Amino acid sequence: MSPVFGHGRLRLYLLKLLEESPRHGYEVIRLLQDRFLGVYSPSPGTIYPRLARLEEEGLVTHEVVDGKKVFSITDKGREELSERLDELADLEQEISASVRDIAREVKEDVRDTVKSLREELTKMAKDVRTGQKADMRRLKEEQKRQWTQNMSSWTGEGERLKHEWRRIWGDIWTTIGGVPGNRVELDNELGEMLADFVAQVREEASDSHLTRERLEEVRRTLDTASRQIRDSLG
Repeated sequence: MSPVFGHGRLRLYLLKLLEESPRHGYEVIRLLQDRFLGVYSPSPGTIYPRLARLEEEGLVTHEVVDGKKVFSITDKGREELSERLDELADLEQEISASVRDIAREVKEDVRDTVKSLREELTKMAKDVRTGQKADMRRLKEEQKRQWTQNMSSWTGEGERLKHEWRRIWGDIWTTIGGVPGNRVELDNELGEMLADFVAQVREEASDSHLTRERLEEVRRTLDTASRQIRDSLG
Protein backbone atom coordinates (compact mmCIF):
# COMPACT_ATOMS: atom_id res chain seq x y z
CA MET A 1 0.00 0.00 0.00
CA SER A 2 1.16 3.56 -0.69
CA PRO A 3 2.63 5.31 2.40
CA VAL A 4 0.06 8.07 1.81
CA PHE A 5 -2.70 5.68 2.79
CA GLY A 6 -1.32 4.63 6.14
CA HIS A 7 -3.37 4.73 9.37
CA GLY A 8 -6.80 4.11 7.80
CA ARG A 9 -6.56 6.87 5.22
CA LEU A 10 -7.46 4.54 2.34
CA ARG A 11 -10.89 4.11 4.03
CA LEU A 12 -11.32 7.90 3.97
CA TYR A 13 -10.29 8.21 0.35
CA LEU A 14 -12.67 5.42 -0.72
CA LEU A 15 -15.52 7.41 0.83
CA LYS A 16 -14.31 10.47 -1.07
CA LEU A 17 -14.29 8.59 -4.40
CA LEU A 18 -17.76 7.16 -3.81
CA GLU A 19 -19.03 10.60 -2.77
CA GLU A 20 -17.98 11.83 -6.22
CA SER A 21 -19.95 9.10 -7.99
CA PRO A 22 -21.17 5.52 -7.51
CA ARG A 23 -18.50 3.10 -8.67
CA HIS A 24 -17.78 -0.60 -8.88
CA GLY A 25 -14.62 -2.08 -7.38
CA TYR A 26 -12.45 -2.20 -10.51
CA GLU A 27 -13.35 1.41 -11.31
CA VAL A 28 -12.07 2.43 -7.88
CA ILE A 29 -8.84 0.52 -8.54
CA ARG A 30 -8.43 2.20 -11.94
CA LEU A 31 -9.00 5.68 -10.47
CA LEU A 32 -6.30 5.12 -7.86
CA GLN A 33 -3.91 3.91 -10.56
CA ASP A 34 -4.62 7.02 -12.66
CA ARG A 35 -4.20 9.46 -9.79
CA PHE A 36 -0.84 7.92 -8.87
CA LEU A 37 0.30 7.79 -12.51
CA GLY A 38 0.27 4.00 -12.48
CA VAL A 39 2.92 3.76 -9.75
CA TYR A 40 0.44 2.78 -7.04
CA SER A 41 -1.91 -0.01 -8.12
CA PRO A 42 -3.97 -1.51 -5.28
CA SER A 43 -5.02 -5.11 -5.68
CA PRO A 44 -8.62 -6.34 -5.53
CA GLY A 45 -7.59 -8.04 -2.26
CA THR A 46 -6.92 -4.56 -0.86
CA ILE A 47 -10.02 -2.74 -2.13
CA TYR A 48 -12.90 -5.22 -1.93
CA PRO A 49 -12.50 -6.16 1.76
CA ARG A 50 -12.47 -2.44 2.68
CA LEU A 51 -15.59 -1.76 0.63
CA ALA A 52 -17.28 -4.70 2.34
CA ARG A 53 -16.28 -3.36 5.77
CA LEU A 54 -17.58 0.11 4.88
CA GLU A 55 -20.86 -1.49 3.86
CA GLU A 56 -21.03 -3.43 7.15
CA GLU A 57 -20.63 -0.12 9.00
CA GLY A 58 -23.46 1.41 6.96
CA LEU A 59 -21.18 3.96 5.28
CA VAL A 60 -21.73 2.60 1.76
CA THR A 61 -24.26 0.43 0.03
CA HIS A 62 -24.31 -1.44 -3.26
CA GLU A 63 -26.59 -2.58 -6.02
CA VAL A 64 -25.90 -5.10 -8.76
CA VAL A 65 -25.77 -3.56 -12.26
CA ASP A 66 -24.99 -5.83 -15.22
CA GLY A 67 -23.69 -8.45 -12.84
CA LYS A 68 -21.35 -6.02 -11.01
CA LYS A 69 -21.58 -4.54 -7.52
CA VAL A 70 -21.83 -0.76 -7.81
CA PHE A 71 -21.06 0.95 -4.50
CA SER A 72 -22.60 4.26 -3.39
CA ILE A 73 -21.98 6.40 -0.30
CA THR A 74 -24.75 6.63 2.27
CA ASP A 75 -25.80 9.61 4.35
CA LYS A 76 -23.87 8.14 7.28
CA GLY A 77 -20.82 7.94 5.03
CA ARG A 78 -21.24 11.60 4.02
CA GLU A 79 -21.45 12.57 7.70
CA GLU A 80 -18.12 10.88 8.46
CA LEU A 81 -16.59 12.47 5.37
CA SER A 82 -17.85 15.89 6.49
CA GLU A 83 -16.42 15.40 9.97
CA ARG A 84 -12.99 14.54 8.50
CA LEU A 85 -12.72 17.35 5.91
CA ASP A 86 -9.51 18.72 7.41
CA GLU A 87 -7.95 15.27 7.37
CA LEU A 88 -9.19 14.81 3.80
CA ALA A 89 -7.63 18.15 2.76
CA ASP A 90 -4.28 17.09 4.21
CA LEU A 91 -4.60 13.76 2.43
CA GLU A 92 -5.31 15.50 -0.87
CA GLN A 93 -2.20 17.69 -0.43
CA GLU A 94 -0.05 14.67 0.34
CA ILE A 95 -1.44 12.85 -2.69
CA SER A 96 -0.66 15.88 -4.90
CA ALA A 97 2.87 16.11 -3.47
CA SER A 98 3.37 12.39 -3.94
CA VAL A 99 2.15 12.61 -7.53
CA ARG A 100 4.54 15.53 -8.18
CA ASP A 101 7.41 13.48 -6.80
CA ILE A 102 6.40 10.55 -8.95
CA ALA A 103 6.13 12.81 -12.02
CA ARG A 104 9.58 14.28 -11.30
CA GLU A 105 11.10 10.81 -10.95
CA VAL A 106 9.41 9.66 -14.15
CA LYS A 107 10.66 12.78 -15.93
CA GLU A 108 14.21 12.18 -14.68
CA ASP A 109 14.02 8.54 -15.71
CA VAL A 110 12.80 9.54 -19.16
CA ARG A 111 15.54 12.18 -19.46
CA ASP A 112 18.20 9.68 -18.40
CA THR A 113 16.81 7.13 -20.83
CA VAL A 114 16.78 9.64 -23.69
CA LYS A 115 20.32 10.72 -22.81
CA SER A 116 21.53 7.12 -22.77
CA LEU A 117 19.74 6.45 -26.06
CA ARG A 118 21.28 9.58 -27.63
CA GLU A 119 24.75 8.56 -26.44
CA GLU A 120 24.23 5.04 -27.78
CA LEU A 121 23.03 6.35 -31.16
CA THR A 122 25.97 8.77 -31.32
CA LYS A 123 28.38 5.92 -30.58
CA MET A 124 26.71 3.73 -33.21
CA ALA A 125 26.92 6.53 -35.79
CA LYS A 126 30.61 7.09 -34.91
CA ASP A 127 31.30 3.37 -35.25
CA VAL A 128 29.57 3.34 -38.63
CA ARG A 129 31.62 6.34 -39.83
CA THR A 130 34.81 4.74 -38.52
CA GLY A 131 33.97 1.50 -40.31
CA GLN A 132 33.21 3.38 -43.52
CA LYS A 133 36.53 5.24 -43.30
CA ALA A 134 38.37 1.98 -42.68
CA ASP A 135 36.61 0.43 -45.69
CA MET A 136 37.56 3.44 -47.83
CA ARG A 137 41.18 3.20 -46.68
CA ARG A 138 41.26 -0.51 -47.52
CA LEU A 139 39.67 0.19 -50.91
CA LYS A 140 42.19 2.95 -51.67
CA GLU A 141 45.09 0.76 -50.57
CA GLU A 142 43.83 -2.08 -52.77
CA GLN A 143 43.41 0.29 -55.74
CA LYS A 144 46.91 1.68 -55.13
CA ARG A 145 48.34 -1.85 -54.94
CA GLN A 146 46.62 -2.87 -58.17
CA TRP A 147 47.75 0.35 -59.89
CA THR A 148 51.34 -0.25 -58.77
CA GLN A 149 51.21 -3.80 -60.08
CA ASN A 150 49.76 -2.62 -63.39
CA MET A 151 52.35 0.14 -63.70
CA SER A 152 55.11 -2.36 -63.02
CA SER A 153 53.67 -4.68 -65.64
CA TRP A 154 53.25 -1.87 -68.17
CA THR A 155 56.78 -0.61 -67.50
CA GLY A 156 58.21 -4.10 -67.93
CA GLU A 157 56.26 -4.59 -71.12
CA GLY A 158 57.47 -1.23 -72.45
CA GLU A 159 61.09 -2.15 -71.73
CA ARG A 160 60.60 -5.54 -73.36
CA LEU A 161 59.14 -3.97 -76.51
CA LYS A 162 61.91 -1.39 -76.57
CA HIS A 163 64.62 -4.08 -76.46
CA GLU A 164 62.71 -6.17 -78.96
CA TRP A 165 62.52 -3.20 -81.31
CA ARG A 166 66.26 -2.58 -80.96
CA ARG A 167 67.01 -6.25 -81.64
CA ILE A 168 64.82 -6.34 -84.76
CA TRP A 169 66.27 -3.06 -86.04
CA GLY A 170 69.80 -4.28 -85.43
CA ASP A 171 69.11 -7.53 -87.28
CA ILE A 172 67.64 -5.65 -90.22
CA TRP A 173 70.56 -3.21 -90.29
CA THR A 174 73.11 -6.04 -90.24
CA THR A 175 71.25 -8.05 -92.85
CA ILE A 176 70.70 -5.30 -95.40
CA GLY A 177 73.91 -3.43 -94.77
CA GLY A 178 76.28 -6.07 -96.10
CA VAL A 179 78.62 -5.46 -93.20
CA PRO A 180 82.15 -7.01 -93.49
CA GLY A 181 83.09 -9.43 -90.74
CA ASN A 182 85.70 -7.13 -89.15
CA ARG A 183 83.05 -4.42 -88.66
CA VAL A 184 80.22 -6.47 -87.24
CA GLU A 185 80.72 -5.30 -83.64
CA LEU A 186 80.97 -1.63 -84.55
CA ASP A 187 78.10 -1.88 -86.95
CA ASN A 188 75.95 -3.60 -84.36
CA GLU A 189 76.66 -0.74 -82.01
CA LEU A 190 75.66 1.73 -84.72
CA GLY A 191 72.46 -0.26 -85.29
CA GLU A 192 71.64 -0.04 -81.57
CA MET A 193 72.21 3.73 -81.66
CA LEU A 194 69.86 4.07 -84.62
CA ALA A 195 67.31 1.81 -82.88
CA ASP A 196 67.45 3.99 -79.77
CA PHE A 197 67.02 7.04 -81.96
CA VAL A 198 63.98 5.57 -83.70
CA ALA A 199 62.47 4.49 -80.38
CA GLN A 200 62.96 7.97 -78.93
CA VAL A 201 61.37 9.62 -81.99
CA ARG A 202 58.38 7.27 -81.78
CA GLU A 203 57.96 8.04 -78.06
CA GLU A 204 58.09 11.77 -78.67
CA ALA A 205 55.57 11.43 -81.49
CA SER A 206 53.15 9.46 -79.31
CA ASP A 207 53.14 12.28 -76.73
CA SER A 208 52.48 15.06 -79.27
CA HIS A 209 49.64 16.00 -81.57
CA LEU A 210 50.91 14.74 -84.92
CA THR A 211 49.63 16.55 -88.02
CA ARG A 212 50.56 16.41 -91.67
CA GLU A 213 52.43 19.73 -91.38
CA ARG A 214 54.45 18.52 -88.38
CA LEU A 215 55.21 15.25 -90.15
CA GLU A 216 56.64 17.17 -93.10
CA GLU A 217 58.74 19.26 -90.70
CA VAL A 218 60.04 16.06 -89.09
CA ARG A 219 60.87 14.71 -92.53
CA ARG A 220 62.97 17.78 -93.34
CA THR A 221 64.70 17.51 -89.96
CA LEU A 222 65.52 13.84 -90.63
CA ASP A 223 66.90 14.71 -94.08
CA THR A 224 69.17 17.31 -92.50
CA ALA A 225 70.26 14.81 -89.82
CA SER A 226 70.92 12.20 -92.51
CA ARG A 227 73.23 14.54 -94.44
CA GLN A 228 75.10 15.45 -91.25
CA ILE A 229 75.59 11.73 -90.41
CA ARG A 230 76.77 11.03 -93.95
CA ASP A 231 79.25 13.87 -93.73
CA SER A 232 80.44 12.53 -90.34
CA LEU A 233 80.95 9.05 -91.74
CA GLY A 234 82.86 10.54 -94.72
